Amino acid sequence: MKRRTLILGGTALVALAGCSTSKFKRYRGPEVTYVVVNKEDRKMYLLHHDKVLEEYKVKLGFSPIGHKFIEGDGRTPEGTYIIDRRNPNSRFHLSLGISYPNDQDRATAAEMGKKPGGDIFIHGQEHPLKKDKGDWTWGCIAVTNKEIEQVYAMVGDGTPIAINP
Repeated sequence: MKRRTLILGGTALVALAGCSTSKFKRYRGPEVTYVVVNKEDRKMYLLHHDKVLEEYKVKLGFSPIGHKFIEGDGRTPEGTYIIDRRNPNSRFHLSLGISYPNDQDRATAAEMGKKPGGDIFIHGQEHPLKKDKGDWTWGCIAVTNKEIEQVYAMVGDGTPIAINP
């Protein structure tokens, strides 16, 4: 009985290993030269110069209207930033860091006597089996886990991102 269980268990493991797919995809297409997010439309575009390569529906900060001014306001920043880091071990599957806050953001928050916040990312879902309803992030830009795998492969560090109202 133990031998049979061992053989069946081993066979199942081999079968499952063959089905597993990596979250790290390869991309061999045109370089993504710009990322554009239009908050009102809840859309993100990956561009090669003026040609749209991909388009995604996005979720934003839970208070999506207006620019992010201070830590904890739940808003997604507006302006031009840079993709400046990547996190392959994000609790939101994968994530690409956005260079918020910039000098202007820090100065504005300082005038208010507050901190500007930070850790703004494009990321996947925390709970992929749960359907995300409405805007739910603390200021980040969220897509599905399948989509962030594609975005993560396509967008390199140093790529500019414009986040529009």
